[in-house]
Amino acid sequence: MPDHVHLVAEATGESTNLKQFIARAKQFSGYHFARASGQRLWQRYGYERVLRDDEATKSVVKYALENPVRAGLVESVQEYPFVGSAIHSREELIAFAYESG
Repeated sequence: MPDHVHLVAEATGESTNLKQFIARAKQFSGYHFARASGQRLWQRYGYERVLRDDEATKSVVKYALENPVRAGLVESVQEYPFVGSAIHSREELIAFAYESG
């Protein structure tokens, strides 16, 4: 999305700290963006939500995948180039979001 980001992060251990992760990610990316562009990247606050089960996660992943379609940037989820992660491919995320059951 040109003006915001949807990020689904999964904890890998009991000591995982989402707020610290987001703060560091924003600090790192904001610093490098500001050096390159001379502009600020992030607003001060964001919105986060803790997901407790696969159904809630599936719903949020599906919402994030469909956001560029709703915004009119692409006609299908498969066309948006900024989908995926170091852990899950675009195909895996789409399959997860749209699998039944």
